[in-house]
Amino acid sequence: MQLLNHGISHELMDEVERLTKAHYTSCREPKFQEFAARTLEAGKKGADVKDVDWESTFFVRHLPASNLADLPDLDDHYRQVMKQFASEIQKLSEKLLDLLCENLGLEKGYLKQAFAGSNGPTFGTKVSAYPPCPRPDLVDGLRAHTDAGGIILLFQDDQVSGLQLLRDGEWVDVPPLRHAIVVNIGDQLEVITNGRYKSVMHRVLTRPDGNRMSIASFYNPGADAVIFPAPALVAAACEEERAEATTYPRFVFEDYMNLYVRHKFEAKEPRFEAMKSAIATA
Repeated sequence: MQLLNHGISHELMDEVERLTKAHYTSCREPKFQEFAARTLEAGKKGADVKDVDWESTFFVRHLPASNLADLPDLDDHYRQVMKQFASEIQKLSEKLLDLLCENLGLEKGYLKQAFAGSNGPTFGTKVSAYPPCPRPDLVDGLRAHTDAGGIILLFQDDQVSGLQLLRDGEWVDVPPLRHAIVVNIGDQLEVITNGRYKSVMHRVLTRPDGNRMSIASFYNPGADAVIFPAPALVAAACEEERAEATTYPRFVFEDYMNLYVRHKFEAKEPRFEAMKSAIATA
């Protein structure tokens, strides 16, 4: 889903884009070019480079504690703009969670509370560039995966495409729209909504031209949040005699993340099954 009437100032979005692209050119491009040269050389020699991603990234943590002041190579203006943008994205994320509650028949605030844990949610931003690749057949920009967390809001380049979603077994382009915010559902929301909302497999393709910008903000549960299907949705599924009534496990978010980092680029279903098995043997 792409949102256009999201309430975030277009002027702010334009400034985020301008500063992010300038930061890549001035601070990150030389290091990426070294990586690119090594990867292409390995590919030419016959090495399998499908287990790497053609991207340059850095991460900003906002909650529970910000690391924005500690990141090197960001000037004060860029830090301030990113802080303002993150605040707007956080508010939008929480508004969307309440809209999901309304659509599901859950009380307002249920999903936000489910994410809270003892210290509130975790919230951070992955800032990525996907530079031109002379061998798109050799390597992906970002390998296919579902997102581990809750709700993900993406501000992507409006000139350079590359993002694709897997729908009914076919890869479908997500066309870039100016000033749009792409909304994606993560594995945790699939569990809490008992499968009413599904996390979606997605990937980024490389292109021989254009440097694609991606700013993905992840509003996730707190590390110690206990994740499980909402009882009201399980009861509703039982009443409707749906097969998925009790499909999903109960687990601590941090435990799921420890599994996810080892199996990110694999199907989500075995991760869910592994969490069930871990509970059964505990």
